[in-house]
Amino acid sequence: MFAAVRIVSLLPSATEIVCALGARAELVGRSHECDFPPDVERVPVLTSSRVGPLPSSQAIDASVRDVLRDALAIYQIDVERLRESAPDVIVTQDLCEVCAVSIDDVRAAVARLGRQDVAIVNLHPMRLADIWRDVVHVAGAIGRAGNGEALVATLRARVAEVARRAAIARRRPRVLTIEWLAPVMVGGMWMPELVELAGGEPLVTRPGERAPTLDRDSLAALDPEVVMVKPCGFNLNRTLEEVGVLRDALPRGWRARVYVADGNAFFNRPGPRIVESLEILAACVHPEAFQDLAAKHSASVTEPFGAGPSGSSQ
Repeated sequence: MFAAVRIVSLLPSATEIVCALGARAELVGRSHECDFPPDVERVPVLTSSRVGPLPSSQAIDASVRDVLRDALAIYQIDVERLRESAPDVIVTQDLCEVCAVSIDDVRAAVARLGRQDVAIVNLHPMRLADIWRDVVHVAGAIGRAGNGEALVATLRARVAEVARRAAIARRRPRVLTIEWLAPVMVGGMWMPELVELAGGEPLVTRPGERAPTLDRDSLAALDPEVVMVKPCGFNLNRTLEEVGVLRDALPRGWRARVYVADGNAFFNRPGPRIVESLEILAACVHPEAFQDLAAKHSASVTEPFGAGPSGSSQ
């Protein structure tokens, strides 16, 4: 039996970790972006965003930059709702002020509660090993250390199986991952590791590096064979709404296979579904070797310009 712990998660990936550890029933508060597993929608929302729904990735980027330029936090915590949730543990992050409530705002909110017994679990994943460490960290904080070790072992075994199959491939295609469209940002952090595990050669970034912004000339100097587009926070349909922006962003002359994937559910969430992200990537890098994974994830990835070499030249 586990002792009941009242948990607030202010980060989508942390919510997924908590639920994967078997503590969904102890989740008493979440961020407005926490949407998986589906039944977390019944958990009270404790945050909101100063950046509302906007029509394009370019507009979102501009709005976010304006908020940060004014020295404002993008996300706000409803302190009264936080008080009502009476948490024992709050899980948050200090990795990206665009991704979730800042750690300083969480500390300030807890200080306003006037309680000294609230544990703040701060996550900072930069590479795959950090994701596994964070799972163990969260598990320990909520009294489920054994579950954490078991979950990590299962996730690592699944990763190893994909890597084993990918290693058999004769070639390692050059792979570019894109995590924002306007401007174009290249996937960093754990993405180069995922590319290597999927049997590809990552372009531009190395493991642990933050996502750089590339202009058109810098993109044109690259020669990818596979391009994976998975904008942070955009599901598949939302990204396909901007397929024209994507076409214009890709340099003419590229002969890469271009894929668009669900960047909200996968790739950009450093939690248990990072393994599904690897499976999707492997199926795109080596489709002939991972037909089973392509079928498994067919609803989460597509080739917007059709099969075969694609780009803005078409």
